[in-house]
Amino acid sequence: MEHTVALDGLLAFPLTPFTEDLELNLDAFAENVESHVAAGAGALFVACGTGEFSSLAPGELAALLRRAREVVGGRVPVWVGAGGGAATARAGIAAAQEGGADGVLLLPPYLVTGPPSGLLDHVRFAVGESSVPVIVYHRGTGVFTAATAAALLDVPSVVGLKDGYGDVDLMTRIVTTIRSVGSERAQRFLFFNGLPTAEVSAKAYAPIGVARYSSAVHCFAPEIAMRFHRALGEGDHAVMDALLAGFYLPLVALRDETPGFAVSLVKAAARLRGDKVGTVRPPLVEPTPDQIDRLGTIIERGYAVLGAL
Repeated sequence: MEHTVALDGLLAFPLTPFTEDLELNLDAFAENVESHVAAGAGALFVACGTGEFSSLAPGELAALLRRAREVVGGRVPVWVGAGGGAATARAGIAAAQEGGADGVLLLPPYLVTGPPSGLLDHVRFAVGESSVPVIVYHRGTGVFTAATAAALLDVPSVVGLKDGYGDVDLMTRIVTTIRSVGSERAQRFLFFNGLPTAEVSAKAYAPIGVARYSSAVHCFAPEIAMRFHRALGEGDHAVMDALLAGFYLPLVALRDETPGFAVSLVKAAARLRGDKVGTVRPPLVEPTPDQIDRLGTIIERGYAVLGAL
């Protein structure tokens, strides 16, 4: 079954709040979801990378999807993560469809790698007989060639590809190969920038046809995230450069100090603004007090830059 999917605006990836004993905090999650919608998110992707998908049990994924749909009430699309080994990915997509998700972000295979043909077969197996729309995450153990990416057009429920690999040359070839197929489906196929702190690469990705992106910053500084997104759409390089220099690049420098900070720093920043998101599950680690102090300064300076625009 082919789908026509429109995912416009800034895509938000809510955090997954935990209690002190690292159990799900669904009430805090509901507040988190509502804040994203109120701040203008175009769609929500729950329990994905920023939402610590890799640490969640199937029952937790289902609970998060259910609560998100209750809170959103159809105001914006609600997508959910699935992935892991072949059988786990297939079960996750089936559960997402049963739970009423608007779509699924299919994360890369777990642990093992295979040739391009095997990766394509993995997607086919994971999708199975389901009909829920699927975006395939291109990263890690799931990096596609241009030809293999184009073969995704033969999987009717796959509606797009999200790049977390970061090779602009490869993505240019993938986008061009798919668009050159010439069919209506190929023209509708969606491309997303899914790199950590995607705003830093957004100016490079938009010209090759990958203007959509997900913003982790929307979790703790939605005003900054929304202003950058508007500037990208308007081609306002002065605003983008000011926000990059005054906020995003210092944030990325801090993020790069410790593996896993693409999530841990976001949670710490959300806590700084009063959100009850708790800490991260292992193997992710929390920032040190010094790093949190520097994070607070970066956020303050970011809002100062925003106020001066």
